[in-house]
Amino acid sequence: MPQSLAKILLHTVFSTKDRRPFLRDPMLRTEMHAYLGGILTHLECQPILVGGVEDHVHVLAGLSRSCTVAEMIKELKRGSSLWIKDRSPGLSDFAWQNGYGVFSLGFSQLEIVKQYLAGQEQHHQKHSFQDEFRRLLRRYQIAYDERYVWD
Repeated sequence: MPQSLAKILLHTVFSTKDRRPFLRDPMLRTEMHAYLGGILTHLECQPILVGGVEDHVHVLAGLSRSCTVAEMIKELKRGSSLWIKDRSPGLSDFAWQNGYGVFSLGFSQLEIVKQYLAGQEQHHQKHSFQDEFRRLLRRYQIAYDERYVWD
C-alpha cells in the first residue's frame, strides 16, 4: 500500500492545578476550548470535541500519524497556558496539573463519548472531577496510586 493511513481516537482529560476554577466564566471556557481545538489543528490532530467545566477539560481528538500523545498534550497545555495568561492579568497564575489521563476508544464508541462530553455541566453537578477520573481509570483498568494522581 503506497499510503500510510490511521484513525486513532483519544479521550484526554486534565485539570487545572489544584483544580482551581480558572474557567468559571462560560465565555472564557468556550474560548479556551476553541483555542485547544486550534492547537490540535495546528498539530494536524483532528479536533472532534473539546469540553469540560471550570476546573478541567476533556479533549476528544484523532491523533495525527506524525504526532505523539506526549507531544500533543504538552502543546495543548503549553499553548493554552500562554494564551490564557496573556489574555488577562488576573489569570497570570493559571496552570494545568502536571499529569493527565489519555484513553483510546474505538470508532463505535465515538458518539457515546461525544454525548458524555457535551453533558459535562450536568454531570459535574452530581460528580466531582476526582470521582470522574477514578471511574475512567477503573474502566480502563489503569493501576494508580492515589497519592500521586492529584496535584
